[in-house]
Amino acid sequence: MKKQRTSTMAKTSSSSPSSPSSPSTTNVFDLISEELVFIILDYLNDNNPQDKKSFSLVCKSFYSIESKHRRTLKPLRSEHLPSVLNRYPQISTLDLTLCPRITDFTLSVVATTACVNTLRFVDLSRSKFFTGNGLAALVASCRSLTALDLSNATELRDLAAAAIGEAKNLEKLWLGRCKLITDIGIGCIAVGCPKLKIIGLKWCLGIGDLGVELIAVKCKDLRTFDLSYLPITSKCLPAILKLQYLEELILEGCFGIDDDSLTLLKQGSKSLKTLDISSCQNVSDTGLSSLTSGIGCLQQLTLAYGSPVTLDLARSLQRLSKLQSIKLDGCLVTCSGLQAIGNYCASLRELSLSKCSGVTDEGLSSLVKKQKELRKLDITCCRKLTCVSIAHVAYSCTSLTSLRMESCTLVPREAFVLIGRKCHLLEELDLTDNEIDDEGLKSISKCSNLSVLKLGICLNITDVGLSYIGDRCSKLVEIDLYRSMDITDSGITAIARGCPSLEMINISYCQRITDASLISISKCAKLSTLECRGCPLMTSLGIAAIAVGCKHLTKLDIKKCYNINDFGVLPLAHFSQNLKEINMSCTSITDVGLLSLSSISCLQSMTILHLKGLSPRGLASALLACGGLTKVKLHSSFKTLLPQPLFEHLEARGCVFQWREKMFQDELEDSKSWKLQVAEMNNDS
Repeated sequence: MKKQRTSTMAKTSSSSPSSPSSPSTTNVFDLISEELVFIILDYLNDNNPQDKKSFSLVCKSFYSIESKHRRTLKPLRSEHLPSVLNRYPQISTLDLTLCPRITDFTLSVVATTACVNTLRFVDLSRSKFFTGNGLAALVASCRSLTALDLSNATELRDLAAAAIGEAKNLEKLWLGRCKLITDIGIGCIAVGCPKLKIIGLKWCLGIGDLGVELIAVKCKDLRTFDLSYLPITSKCLPAILKLQYLEELILEGCFGIDDDSLTLLKQGSKSLKTLDISSCQNVSDTGLSSLTSGIGCLQQLTLAYGSPVTLDLARSLQRLSKLQSIKLDGCLVTCSGLQAIGNYCASLRELSLSKCSGVTDEGLSSLVKKQKELRKLDITCCRKLTCVSIAHVAYSCTSLTSLRMESCTLVPREAFVLIGRKCHLLEELDLTDNEIDDEGLKSISKCSNLSVLKLGICLNITDVGLSYIGDRCSKLVEIDLYRSMDITDSGITAIARGCPSLEMINISYCQRITDASLISISKCAKLSTLECRGCPLMTSLGIAAIAVGCKHLTKLDIKKCYNINDFGVLPLAHFSQNLKEINMSCTSITDVGLLSLSSISCLQSMTILHLKGLSPRGLASALLACGGLTKVKLHSSFKTLLPQPLFEHLEARGCVFQWREKMFQDELEDSKSWKLQVAEMNNDS
């Protein structure tokens, strides 16, 4: 690049200023150094691949530099990998989760490209059809590989694990739901990958105490160990707690761990900071007391869906002076237990009581009074709480950044005014299914840092309240107005105008909303998710505006928007090239609209139930044309209406079909005509 710049400058200086050919022979971009262009590329948003694509098309030098600069690649089709990988020889991260089918041949292609010397992380967590042979080829060539995600590769066996064991520099490995790998396979990984720092074995049901102990003995540098739902007992725990660098231990759903197991472990762990023993039904305050006696550095503790939170259990936490986060979701809690937590855990930053039974005003009030530094509080579905405890939260926890209180139905309207007055630092607020009204929204609008606001099923709010939010909460990126029935176009327009950074909005079943709302929302250029099902006044005009204005749209739900037809879908097919998921059920879309979506290369998921204008021939054509589909929801009648070889072909391509039985009454009368169309299609073929 610098040589280019020198030669260009020389050529420019030697040319006559008046020469008409000078402007045409000089590319001003060639005067910029390669390092400076790299800095410019660093500022481009990785979430929108179109930005870098546009950048690379400016000139030949930019095209070349962008190829050298890119470090992360997330292709849509495995068949394009050879050419794509040759263009980007410096990538360090290869994410194949969008490719519906990854075979051994695909992995062998990766293993023969120029990027093998720079590749550090390969993500295969949503991929299928590869075996240990493909992994062996990948590992043999990519000697610098440090991270590998094989979650959900349910067909992998011990031979594949043995191939993984050849990755000598591996530091991070995820094997969630690899249920066929046994202690033998995990032993190969333990011996071959001693540098492991993170390993996830969630739902690896073939791995027991022996395999876990081998990992703990051989991988001395382990920091994170996820053993969720493994059939392990106390036998492997001593080896785990001897890991001197272990910071995070997840034992969720390990039913073989009980109090007797934990009483043997008083030596504890000096380095452990995060412990998750949720859904361990056989662990009570006795076992927890034994476990916590030796882990004084613990900062995060999850006891969700476990034993009752009593005074004795709370006492077992008093040794944890550095504890900052407690999650008790789904537990039975007592007033004395909450009071004791407030007394013993004075430096909490996060407390989660979601769906806990037994949470009362007295218990919560006594806890929060001493938690002046609390940042996150979750009291979802704590239905006994009233204004009393919410007042204590507002006055005591003025530093809150996140408050989740869905379905706290006894909390009166006045309490939400108090929250807005006292908790000005709130960034996330979930008030779904509550009694908040416009005065409450006016007060909450003072929280100028608010980015997430959920107001679903809030039946007392109107456009007036939303106008306050739109005027003052300019940082809002997500708002949920599901079934807030009194909202109209005026309120949505206020939100769209005042919150230009909006990325997600849910206006489903707000039945008074029309195309005017969608036209306003289309000005929010960063919008990625739009849920507007059950809005019968919306038409194709509004959806067309969204397609033109919201180029980052990835998820769209227009179910039961009966007036949306092909004239709304055709603009989506042209402009919404980032769309990944769409629900078109119960609309007026026909074969033409559905087939047009094949032009969206990112499209992975479609729900197409109860489309009266859709024929079997049209559906078959669309399914074949949409090459990137990984999930399709269809009515079960299509199992007989379409040829079985079609489904077999699509499933071999990586597509999963989900079948639904429910049928509209009108469709029962049409089923005979559908079968006639199928017979006609078969005769034509």
